[in-house]
Amino acid sequence: MQAQRTAYIDEGLKLRSEIEAEALALGFADCGVAAPEAVVEAGRRLRRAVSDGHHGEMTWMEDRIDWRADPRVLWPEVRSVIMLAEAYTPEHDPLAVLAHPDRAAISVYAQGRDYHDVVKKRLKRLGRWLIDAAAREGERAEIKVFVDTAPVMEKPLAAAAGLGWQGKHTNLVSRRGGSWFFLGAIFTTLELPVDNPGQDRCGNCRACLDVCPTGAFPAPYRLDARRCISYLTIELKGAIPRALRPAIGNRIYGCDDCLAVCPWNKFAAEGHAAYASVEGRSAPSLTALAALDDAAFREFFRGGPIKRIGLERFLRNVAVALGNGPPTPEAVAALHRLAADESTLVRAHAVWALAHLLGPAGLGDTGRDDSSADVRAEWRAAQKE
Repeated sequence: MQAQRTAYIDEGLKLRSEIEAEALALGFADCGVAAPEAVVEAGRRLRRAVSDGHHGEMTWMEDRIDWRADPRVLWPEVRSVIMLAEAYTPEHDPLAVLAHPDRAAISVYAQGRDYHDVVKKRLKRLGRWLIDAAAREGERAEIKVFVDTAPVMEKPLAAAAGLGWQGKHTNLVSRRGGSWFFLGAIFTTLELPVDNPGQDRCGNCRACLDVCPTGAFPAPYRLDARRCISYLTIELKGAIPRALRPAIGNRIYGCDDCLAVCPWNKFAAEGHAAYASVEGRSAPSLTALAALDDAAFREFFRGGPIKRIGLERFLRNVAVALGNGPPTPEAVAALHRLAADESTLVRAHAVWALAHLLGPAGLGDTGRDDSSADVRAEWRAAQKE
């Protein structure tokens, strides 16, 4: 019996080593294994965040909270979770564009190809390899692959698998690669040796907390998404709260501030070529973006994730950024065009932007007699400022 157990352990260790070698050969930056029950405490933290309302409009976090809190609820047959990290480290300083308010700041991960498509293809290749490798050893393996498309807590699972730790900004940080990672998961029925969890090495550093423009961290390791620029520019479907608009600056899709200032980025792995910025997307002109119609918008961001938010929310974001920029004739003209857009959401934010840029006198009557009560409310609010 002991000899059989020793052989079983040896085979598991051998397969675990082969999985990592194959993952690295496929282009992943790191690989680790966690037990599905390893995120129980993270599930408790998630329930607290949802109870506090920190998830905002992201009701999908609440709808299947039991699945997120325990992978075994999502798939009862799972015995091991293989976590994969893929680096998208930028070649340039992602914060440099903030010094050019006439240009759009786009989160690094969204400047290239859509990571969902790229990572999932590699996950499937690794999954097929795993099934075949297990079969050669006389074992039957089943798998499910996930990349930010199912109720899976990727960051806690990655920390449990030893890929790093969740920093004070709640994102994964790695001694071997800094902060710039996409994460993917392979759930399997195989029982594999698990890795030691990552150890928190943030120490007394507060760089990520202090740099946040909107104060989205009520405490270290806690994020209030309702104040996060990534949430406001991507997930939020309606109006961006007026009080937060000035702090958004020229960020039109996501925010990299808390990632970019992490000291561990000095060890960041080289970004995968698939995520290199597509020409024109690293710091495009805000006035040029404001002129895009739906077809041009989809073409400009073809193959990337930005098109997922749709033209309406995109122009909402561009209007806010223009309102925070220099009052050039081109910016003012672009905002007047947006103030006549067919979308109430876009018109309302354009009215705010004109008032923020030029003051109530410069806004004039734009929006005062609009057919939408929301737009008229923006005009009245501007008169009181």
